[in-house]
Amino acid sequence: MNLPPICNAIIYTNIFQMSLIPCRLIDYRNSIIRVNIRQSDGSDLVSDNIRIKFGKRVRKLREAQGISQEELGFISDLHRTYISEVERGIRNISLDNIFKLAKALDITLKDLFDF
Repeated sequence: MNLPPICNAIIYTNIFQMSLIPCRLIDYRNSIIRVNIRQSDGSDLVSDNIRIKFGKRVRKLREAQGISQEELGFISDLHRTYISEVERGIRNISLDNIFKLAKALDITLKDLFDF
């Protein structure tokens, strides 16, 4: 069985509100298959984009209240470096910790996700 070569051209698809996600198209027996390109560390670009948006939102809300990452960490019972990593989009935060942040910032979960 001969498989066609992978097309090396990278295209960009619009997935989330003007977010450009690179992907490769593979033509296999007249069917086009879209494959997301992963970063060198194995993480997916789509999920990274969501983590960055969420982190920016946490930082904006924290700064609006005039509290430091250390203070937010103390109030939410999370480590200050964890707060920093969430705000920079490095951490894939759990639902439990999202709830802790919302409670510590005295906002609803819906407000936390209002990017």
